[in-house]
Amino acid sequence: MVMSMSWVMLILVFFVGVWVFCSKRKHLLSMLLSLEFIVLSLFVLLFMYLNFFDYELYFTMIFLTFSVCEGALGLSVLVSMIRTHGNDFFQTFSILQC
Repeated sequence: MVMSMSWVMLILVFFVGVWVFCSKRKHLLSMLLSLEFIVLSLFVLLFMYLNFFDYELYFTMIFLTFSVCEGALGLSVLVSMIRTHGNDFFQTFSILQC
């Protein structure tokens, strides 16, 4: 019973992160934070799944490595966007501008 409640709770956390990602699209920083929230919930779900079936946990290390790279790339995009445009609003950022 406790194990199923933790699965349901983690799936709920994942969907809350997806909802925040879809609803808060004005600021790049809030989108990056919600993406990290989603990745963290996926990591815990993956860790619990692999432990439940007694698999090796090497894949979780690879997953964590890629999620750290994703976070670093997102942060560098945020810094370059703030340096060029002055803020992280998506309304002021247009791809069609030169």
